[in-house]
Amino acid sequence: MPEDFASSRTPSWFARPAARSWTCAPAPADARDFHASLPGYAPTPLTELPALAAELGVGRVFVKDESSRLGLPAFKALGASWAVRRVLDGRTADGQAADGPGAAAPVTLVTATDGNHGRAVARMSRLFGQRAHVFVGHGVHPEAVAAIAAEGAEVTRVAGPYDEAVRRAAEAAEAADAVLVQDTAWPGYERIPAWIVEGYATLCAEIDDRLALARAGAPGLVAVPVGVGSLAQAVVTHYRSRRDGRAPALLAVEPENAAGLAASLAAGRPVTVATGGTTMAGLNCGTVSHLAWPVLRDGLDAAVTVTDAESARAAADLASFGVSSGPCGAASLAGVRAALTGAGADGRRAALGLGPASVIVLLSTEGPAANPHTTSGVALAD
Repeated sequence: MPEDFASSRTPSWFARPAARSWTCAPAPADARDFHASLPGYAPTPLTELPALAAELGVGRVFVKDESSRLGLPAFKALGASWAVRRVLDGRTADGQAADGPGAAAPVTLVTATDGNHGRAVARMSRLFGQRAHVFVGHGVHPEAVAAIAAEGAEVTRVAGPYDEAVRRAAEAAEAADAVLVQDTAWPGYERIPAWIVEGYATLCAEIDDRLALARAGAPGLVAVPVGVGSLAQAVVTHYRSRRDGRAPALLAVEPENAAGLAASLAAGRPVTVATGGTTMAGLNCGTVSHLAWPVLRDGLDAAVTVTDAESARAAADLASFGVSSGPCGAASLAGVRAALTGAGADGRRAALGLGPASVIVLLSTEGPAANPHTTSGVALAD
């Protein structure tokens, strides 16, 4: 059991308690049935950790463990698989499945990545008989890059950050036989990112099922790591579209060196931040998705930033409880700790509406294999 955690710093914090009264339309339900048809599909674990509940002063804590999802070490396969399926269906003129008789000619699926999304697109391209071309920004660990190449994808290394890799991928996808499958949106590029967000809804539906089996009721707080914000968009959409009157608080967690969402929330408009090095490579994004921004602006209760050291400690503590988590996945625990402990914690706890009986769900979005890192807290770069 970890020692009691108390943050030694004042976290960057943005709160909007009125978010719990905001509502939206639900995501389409088709993706979950599709995922259930894929080879190797099974709901990922929702693990209860009583020691963390005691540490955080709440009733129950559950961790959604995405360290093995459809044979990959992160949640990204949910969005990539559904988007690729929709892309290929749209290319089949006679309405048949794109990998069946009469299917369109193979296409190159192009994307940019900080690691996990690119590997997921590469895997799904191979599964559906297509080609993949993945642009990888600076700072992604060589082992993560090698894993993408091992899926059969063409890999192009980019000297700049993630945002530059996205720009390069969009240019490459202008070829006649290519389609961009990107998990961030901008004006004029929204349909495929929206499909990716729809795919992530399966994760939220699984949480509902497992909480019901555990007789835990509705969560009081859900914490989600944020890169470009597409997963957070799916989480907000899921919980803000419920009509049962049990809206949880929703907390976004970012690296302090790549806090594009926190900066945007503070400014009241989308802004791009220059990103620095972080072991949370999958969250090292400086621009919030165009589609995600209005949903996150209106539907998130709070956003908090964490350091690499805080994420590393959270990952080690989760490992001691048998939950395999990488730096990005462990950010959710680090963020809840930053919010609920240290100076000003009482006010932050009140803003989130948490009490001693509250249920917290932490989304651990990846396992250690998704994002190899050093124990020193310094990200390995090229």
